[in-house]
Amino acid sequence: MKYYIKQKVFSWRDQFTVKDEAGNDVYFIEGELLSWGKKLYVRDRSGNEVLYIQQNIWNWMPNYTLFMHGQEVATVKKELTFLRPRYSILGPDWEVSGNVWEHDYEILEDGDLVASINKEWFTWGDSYQLDIADDSNTLLALGVIITIDCVIAAQQAANSSS
Repeated sequence: MKYYIKQKVFSWRDQFTVKDEAGNDVYFIEGELLSWGKKLYVRDRSGNEVLYIQQNIWNWMPNYTLFMHGQEVATVKKELTFLRPRYSILGPDWEVSGNVWEHDYEILEDGDLVASINKEWFTWGDSYQLDIADDSNTLLALGVIITIDCVIAAQQAANSSS
């Protein structure tokens, strides 16, 4: 199934809306304004928390833990590399392949497609198209994608301030 993420351009905290192919709001993502490390809450249409993403701040490289229904389901870690960014996903046996910097990559499990991510260019704010192969992986794939986007955004902000 296809989903679309649209980030708000002017927002004091992270805010995203995830829409389905018909343009209906499916999930709402909102970050905490003041917290140690990034914390993001994913809520369904009814306002129920369905996924929680927390940055683990005492690590050398970016590291985030994903929770569903209060249970840890995955950890996303950026690996130390010199050429291209690489991420490990602990929990499910997933790997990230493609051009992460350009937001054009895939998440694979044993060579099978879990999700593909493509950035839509020339839009107001960042917009992404997600194609998730199996609906049972939707929330976890969405969490991994949002986490990778957080790492990239933080690195771009750090690079632009220096």
